[in-house]
Amino acid sequence: DFNRSNFFPPKNILNSEIIGDVIQDYIIHSDITNNFEIFDISSLSNIKSNSIFFLYREIDFDNFETDSVLFITNNEKIFRSIKIKNKILVKKLHLVNNLLINHMFVHEDCLEYKDDFDYKNGSYISKFSSISDTAIIQKNCTIGRGVMIGENVIVKHNSVIKNAIICDNTIISENSSIGSTGFGFDLENMGSVNISPQIGIVYIDKNVFIGSNCTIDRAKIDYTYIGKNSMLDNLIHIAHNVFLGSNACIAGQTGISGSVKIGENLVCGGQVGIAGHITIGNNVKIAAKSGVTKNIKDNSVIAGFPAIDIKLWRQTIINERKNRHQQNTGSSSS
Repeated sequence: DFNRSNFFPPKNILNSEIIGDVIQDYIIHSDITNNFEIFDISSLSNIKSNSIFFLYREIDFDNFETDSVLFITNNEKIFRSIKIKNKILVKKLHLVNNLLINHMFVHEDCLEYKDDFDYKNGSYISKFSSISDTAIIQKNCTIGRGVMIGENVIVKHNSVIKNAIICDNTIISENSSIGSTGFGFDLENMGSVNISPQIGIVYIDKNVFIGSNCTIDRAKIDYTYIGKNSMLDNLIHIAHNVFLGSNACIAGQTGISGSVKIGENLVCGGQVGIAGHITIGNNVKIAAKSGVTKNIKDNSVIAGFPAIDIKLWRQTIINERKNRHQQNTGSSSS
């Protein structure tokens, strides 16, 4: 786990009994048994003590310690059914999420955010970052608050690294941006002032290569993760909350949407688009220019849009060409 305050300085500490003062305009019903301070935000994969959990769907809490967690939902059925000691039913959950996170933390999409830089060897290095003596930071780079860079890392010219942990032996090529704001939005409340705060980070494991002009967005709460030994070509975008397993090889101009989970040993051709919130198994191969719109099982080889088994895709192409040929032949003879 990472220390969120290293990247996003705390602004206010909340209390379970007085949180209603902050979101009073949105509360429908409040049922709070325990009084405790609130320091952080939880996710389903990491439920923490003294935190808020924004509950969008029904889940099983039997294996979690929840006495010092405040659950907030906009679903009345869930609110009535869950056996939790501390819960609030609200309207407009997205706005409540934004309001509370903006109240608790300073992040780079709010006016209060500040960093303090040293100018070293032609780059701006935050005084709140930690960089190994064996790492090389080339010219015109920016290394932001909280960033940790491991041994033998190379960050090439004009790159921006913020809200990220970069492990040993990683290479980040020119003009890449790591840890920028994830694309969190609400179609009912558009515009920059309503952007969903992204208070997670990017974690790049050991021995990763990232090509030029790549962008990897930080997570909403936890990690955007790039597995060890992975290879990313130029012009690749990886959105917030993506988990990319180890040994991935991804060709240029590929885009991976938010919250995609990808297993180990992915081989992905160029100009592939992967839709959000799906799971791709281990040892999957994706042909160039494919559009992946649904979950993919282990050991699959897929192609096309929407992407299907590559043998079926090839047969579909053959059949379409035969049909066109027959239609053209028929038209000529008539």
